[in-house]
Amino acid sequence: MCGIVGWIDEAHKMDEKGSILDQMASTLQHRGPDEYQKWIEGPAAFGHQRLIVVDPAGGRQPMIRKARDEEYILCYNGELYNTDEIRDQLKAKGWTFQSHSDTEVVLVSYMEWGASCVDYMNGIFAFSVWEKNRERLFLARDRLGVKPLFYSDRGHGVMFASEMKAILAHPEVSSTVDRDGLHEILSLGPSRTPGEGIFQEINEIRPGHRGVYEKGKLKIDRYWDVKSQPHEDSFDETVARVRALFMDASQRQLVSDVKLGTFLSGGVDSSAITAVAAEKYKQDQLGSLQTFSIDYKDQEKFFKKNAFQPDRDEAFIKLVSDQNQTTHSIMEAKTEDLVSRLKRAVELRDLPGMADVDSSLLWFCEEIKNHVTVALSGECADEIFGGYPWFYRKEDKDRKGFPWIRSLNERVSLVRNDLKDQVDIEWYMLKRYQETVSETPLLSGENEDSKKHRQMSYLNMNWFMQTLLERKDRMSMGASLEVRVPFSDHRLVEYVWNVPWSMKFHNDQEKGLLRQALRGILPDKVLFRKKNPYPKTFHPDYTKAVCTWMDDILSDSNAPLFDLFDREQVRKLNDSKGKSIDTPWFGQLMTGPQLIAHLCQIDHWLRTYKVTF
Repeated sequence: MCGIVGWIDEAHKMDEKGSILDQMASTLQHRGPDEYQKWIEGPAAFGHQRLIVVDPAGGRQPMIRKARDEEYILCYNGELYNTDEIRDQLKAKGWTFQSHSDTEVVLVSYMEWGASCVDYMNGIFAFSVWEKNRERLFLARDRLGVKPLFYSDRGHGVMFASEMKAILAHPEVSSTVDRDGLHEILSLGPSRTPGEGIFQEINEIRPGHRGVYEKGKLKIDRYWDVKSQPHEDSFDETVARVRALFMDASQRQLVSDVKLGTFLSGGVDSSAITAVAAEKYKQDQLGSLQTFSIDYKDQEKFFKKNAFQPDRDEAFIKLVSDQNQTTHSIMEAKTEDLVSRLKRAVELRDLPGMADVDSSLLWFCEEIKNHVTVALSGECADEIFGGYPWFYRKEDKDRKGFPWIRSLNERVSLVRNDLKDQVDIEWYMLKRYQETVSETPLLSGENEDSKKHRQMSYLNMNWFMQTLLERKDRMSMGASLEVRVPFSDHRLVEYVWNVPWSMKFHNDQEKGLLRQALRGILPDKVLFRKKNPYPKTFHPDYTKAVCTWMDDILSDSNAPLFDLFDREQVRKLNDSKGKSIDTPWFGQLMTGPQLIAHLCQIDHWLRTYKVTF
């Protein structure tokens, strides 16, 4: 993968401003440490930080090509999984190619089909194309939002980048947060509204959207969304179709000119991807597939079984690894590995994040990068197939607002009293919730229960899945590791969207349909194992470390955290080691020490980004 940055400035020529572009691009070096190239001419400047995965010589960017009295300049971050098919279509139309890179295919696709080029693409991507003579900029982001793309509409120009930090590095852009941005942090954090950049001057191209900047105006439109229609396949036909789509998506995503491996947690999703990848490696005589899992020092001593984490992963990981003869590595994180990366995780997200749920993944990706450059992961399956409790538990389905934000009262209780007159945490959360519910593409004539399941699926795709994809992108790219997510294949998502809940919840088990589709691929002990979330540490030293960090913040009379939060309420939380609030702040895992760490991250964000309100 890569980091892209661009700057169109109609008021000034760009030739003398290369140093600013360099400064912006340098903030993305972690996304592409292998090579930096730039292109500057007239009102346009583009920079590209490259992580080499396919065609080292032929994939260099910004990529330039001329045709029909126009010169096209491409900056691209992503991976196409149907490169050969598109290239063949373009060759049939008379185009020629000088490389085997997907980069050139993306560029020529735009040259042939214009803005419609994205309709032909199967992959994860964020890219720009500048038409030099016409002075028109095209921006696009993949359908499910696996790859990020932010922008700042300047009136006399536009900036864009893979991460907000590159835009914030421009001297004209401030780190100001307005009332909506404040609500985002307090009401929704660590999630955020699709399209919101939190900072007042920054927005995000939403998944499945594209934009055109021309003659001083940026116009953004949606090119993809799920479409609701009757599902007419029988259950057996549905199982077969899901299996075929999953197999095809996983096999396509194994293409790489560098070393590749898979995340392996012992759960259904990562185990299935591992099994498919290992079989392909055997068929292609590529040797043993490398697989990786994370654990924590002394976890067997401190692990506490609960409804969300009923058991540990080791036995299931070993079963899958042995069956598929993978070369498996267990990475054991120590408390200091997690704590020392809590600040860096904020800097990679450009926002307060998910505490050690983030920092542990960053450390894990750093360890994996010592072995491979590309890895496949099981994200998105739970959102697409209905794997979370809130898909089927009545109290979760009936809860007002986002089911993964059950902490409204706790959020309100921690905010400063004088700020409560200026923010309405519940109102803002419900407003954003209702916007997405209202946007859900419904099927005419469906009963109320089916309608609610569609709305729940749409909420998960557009919110919870986006938060986890953002986490995976920032932490993996923070380690210069490319991670691919086969369950985000849009063909699989489109098909499963219309499958009724009775099939998805086959045998009254979460992801029952997916489990049936994977029969024979996984051993039954793994296939019918109860869902286990991403593992977190239970070590008391972690709690002690984040409480010590918070003690330092509490002792600082100028700590910016207390511009937002009540100092005494935070002190009470810290003195209890997080036990005074036992409702997860977000999702299923952010409780106790994770909440304390999240608040510490907010303080670090306010300081480091010099945030003003």
